[in-house]
This record gives sequence, C-alpha cells and structure tokens, in this order.
Amino acid sequence: MTPASQAAASVELAAHPMDSPALAEGALEAHGLHAHALHAPSPGVTATLIHDLRELFKVKVVGLVLVTGWGGFYLGSMQSGISSVQPGLLETLFGIGLVSAGAGALNQALERRTDALMTRTADRPLASGRFSLMQGILAGIGALAFGVLWLLLHTNLLTVSLAMLTAFTYVAIYTPLKRVTTMATFIGAFPGAMGPMLGWTAARGRIEWPAVALFAILFVWQFPHFMSIAWLYREDYARAGIRMLPVVQPDGGSTVIEALFYAVLMIPVSLAPWRLGLTGNVYPVVATALGLVYLGYTIRFTRILRARTETESRMLARDLLKVSVLYLPLLFTTLMLCAIAKH
Repeated sequence: MTPASQAAASVELAAHPMDSPALAEGALEAHGLHAHALHAPSPGVTATLIHDLRELFKVKVVGLVLVTGWGGFYLGSMQSGISSVQPGLLETLFGIGLVSAGAGALNQALERRTDALMTRTADRPLASGRFSLMQGILAGIGALAFGVLWLLLHTNLLTVSLAMLTAFTYVAIYTPLKRVTTMATFIGAFPGAMGPMLGWTAARGRIEWPAVALFAILFVWQFPHFMSIAWLYREDYARAGIRMLPVVQPDGGSTVIEALFYAVLMIPVSLAPWRLGLTGNVYPVVATALGLVYLGYTIRFTRILRARTETESRMLARDLLKVSVLYLPLLFTTLMLCAIAKH
C-alpha cells in the first residue's frame, strides 16, 4: 500500500464537541466521590480526555504530515535503490509526528483566546478552559523537544534543522501574523508543505530537486484549499480578528483570484516529478486530468461573487474544499504507483 492512499482518511476539518472532563471531576468532588472515581471513572471521562489530547496535538493534521512525509521518505529511498523495506521509516515518522504535534499544541496555546471566539474552535481544550495554559505549553514543548531529540538520534542534522525551522515558522511567525496581515496564509504554506521534504532528507541526507518538487506540490495545493475554508468561516475569522482575505476584502474578489492563480499553477507544478525523472509517462496524463478537475471546481468557486444566497455561496466553497481534500491523496497515489512502476 502506498502512503498517499491513506491520506483521505487523515484530512478532516470538523471538531466534535464532547463533555468536559473538568466538569465531571468537579461534580465528583462535590459529592465526595473523587477517590472512588479513580477506580471507577465516570462514563465518557476517559474518552473525553483522549479526544482533548487528539485536539490539542492536532492529530488529524499530524496524520496528513505523516502521510506526505512517508511519501517523501519512500521516494527518496527508491532513489537510493531501496524499493521494499525502508530502514528508518518508522523512526523518522515518529519524530516528525512528535514535532508536528508539539507545534500544534503551542499554536493552540497562543491562539486560545481567538479560538474561543470562533464557533468551530471554541471547544478546543485550551480555548474552552479544560486544559490550562501551562498544561498546553508544557505538552507542546515536551513533544517538540522529544521529537527533535528523536530525529537527532535516528536521522541526520539536516532533517533536524528543517524540522525545527518548520516548527518555529509555524508557531513563532505564522501564528501571530494571522492577526496582522493576510500574508500569514502565504507564510503558513511553507511549514504546511514540509512533510515530504523532511521524509526525503531523512532518507537521502540532502535536499534535491525531486524533494523541492514534492514541497512545491503541497505548497501550491494549499491555496485553493485555504481560500475555500477562509470563505466558509469568514464570519468566524472576522469575529476573532484574523485577517484572512475574505475578512479584509469581503467582496470575495481577491479570494477567487488567489484561488484561481494557484489552481492554474497546480497543473505545471504537479508535472515536476515527471520532468525530473521520478515517474513514467502515465503520470503526467493522470496528473493533468486531476489538475483540470481541481481547476474546474476552483472556476466554479468564482460563482461566490454572484451567489444569490449564503447557502449557495457556502455550497460552492464546501465543494471546492471536498475536491481539494480528494485531489492531494489521488495525486500522491498516482505519483507513488508510477514511481514504483518505473523502478
């Protein structure tokens, strides 16, 4: 099974509110039952804690990072003549996952107040107060430090350096800039595209053009995807003071222009692995077809400019979001299968 074939299951965007474990603990304390609860916890408390940890560490986002990191490692290993069992794969993915999880927790620590203002993020553990700020910071720093140390022991200095740069850019630059400028979306696309680069450098020990091509695919893919989300949740972002394009320019013109520009660019960028010799001649045919579908739905998205109702406008954005989530794993699956066939 290729790594990218699992990506669709890893990319979900909706949070599912659950009961607060802190409230359950308080109720037990009030009835003098706390000691007994240690042996027989109330139904749902453990499940809620697990849910909160998943949200704190952004497990769904980490899953996508791991899938693309796996793809980079796999393709890099093939360049080194390894086509079956890839030594170091699990160690690399474990370290990348820890770094990504730590960065996600620190991001939520910094954004706890703005998250509390948005409907779709208000139930996150830090935003809702179920986890304290100190708990979030310690969890984030702990996971990040452990991940960096793990990568240092099991990969190479280049991968460690890139992982640290990715986390720093995401937490210290992208996160605070979201309340300052719409350029934060562009800056955030850099750490968002680093998964396959980290996998490649872990396997090969150096940055090479095929790794840059994989990075570019993820970088460009993000913009139509981002713009559909930004349009869907523009009221949430406005309430929280986050300067997404639909908030700053609510007529939608700049939103559709940016989405269209990158959807068009996606087609030649997706062909880069073929031009660099990673795949055979089937890949560019399928990649172009997938790119045209992605572009078609992005063109359809431009109808938000003349949508008669908010329901119609949201439907157009949601359809582009769904297609973007399907496009990436399909493209990576095609890339992996064609690379295997060639080698």
